[in-house]
Amino acid sequence: MYFPATRVLTILELLQSRQALSGPELAERLEVNTRTVRRYITMLQDLGIPVEAERGRYGAYHLRPGFKLPPLMFTEDEALALTLGLLAARRLGLTAAAPAVEGALAKIERVLPLTLRQRVQAIQETLILDFPQTGATPRSEVLLALSAAAQQCHRAWLRYLSWQGEETERAVDLYGLVYRGGYWYAVGYCHLRQGLRVFRLDRILHAEMRDETYTRPGDFDALDYVMRSIVQVPATWSIEVLLETTLEEARQRVPPVIATLEQAPEGVLLQCSVGNLGWIAHFLAGLDCSFVVRNPPELRDELRKLAEKLTRIVERT
Repeated sequence: MYFPATRVLTILELLQSRQALSGPELAERLEVNTRTVRRYITMLQDLGIPVEAERGRYGAYHLRPGFKLPPLMFTEDEALALTLGLLAARRLGLTAAAPAVEGALAKIERVLPLTLRQRVQAIQETLILDFPQTGATPRSEVLLALSAAAQQCHRAWLRYLSWQGEETERAVDLYGLVYRGGYWYAVGYCHLRQGLRVFRLDRILHAEMRDETYTRPGDFDALDYVMRSIVQVPATWSIEVLLETTLEEARQRVPPVIATLEQAPEGVLLQCSVGNLGWIAHFLAGLDCSFVVRNPPELRDELRKLAEKLTRIVERT
C-alpha cells in the first residue's frame, strides 16, 4: 500500500542527517521523480518545517540552521535495521565501538514500546554474526579521519607502518575504504610512491585530513582493486595453472580474493601467489575440473603427494 506521509517523513530524516541534498538525490533515494519531491517539500513547509531551497545548477534542499525536532520515533522495521547495524558494528570490533554500541542499543530499547522492545531483545540474544576475527582492528579515530577525507575529497596525511616494519609518512588521495576478510583497507593515490596503493588501516599509526583537495575517478571500483591487490601480494610461490573450463564456471569456483582469472585459448588461466604449496594443491583438487600446472614444477610434486595420501585413505579397510 502507498503511504505518501512515510516518504515525506523520510525526506525530513534525510535532511536532518545531511547538510544538503539535491532534488535528484532525494528522488533517487525515494524512487520517485523530482516533481514528486517538490510536492513533498511543499508539504513539509506547509507543516511549518523550515526547508529552504538553493536554486541554480548546484541547488539543493536543506533545513534552516538551528532547527531541532522532538525525539524520534521508530517503526518496527527501523528498529530492526538499527539493531542489526549496531550488532554488526559490535562484531566488527572497532576499538571505540563497544561502549558506543551498548549505549545506543540501551537508548533504543528505552524508547520502544514493550512489544517491540521484546522483539529487539530477542534478536540481540539469539542472533550470531560470523565475521572473521583477525585481531587487526583499526583505531576508530583513524577510520573516521579517513572516511571524512575520502567523502570530502581532501588529501590525507598518514604515518604508516609496513609489514616489514618500515615507518613512512605519506600524502594520499583516498578513493575508498573497504572491509574484506576481517581487515580494513584504504585505497588511493600515494604521492610518496606516485601510484595507486592499498593501506591496511590497522597499520596506520596516525591519520589527518589536510586542506588540499583532489578529484576522485568516477568509475573507480575500490573493492575490486583491493581484491586484485591482495591476490598480487608477493609470496614464496607464484602459481600459474590452466583450468580446463569456462571463465563463467571458473569465477563461480574461484573467489576473486584467492586468484586472478584470465581467458586463454585452451581454457582459463589462474594466477596467484601463495606461501604454502600444500594449501593451493588442496584448493585445486577441490575445483572439480581438469587443469594443467604450468608453474611452479614443485606444485606437481605436491599434488602427487596429495593423491598418494588420498589413495592410502580410501584403500584402508
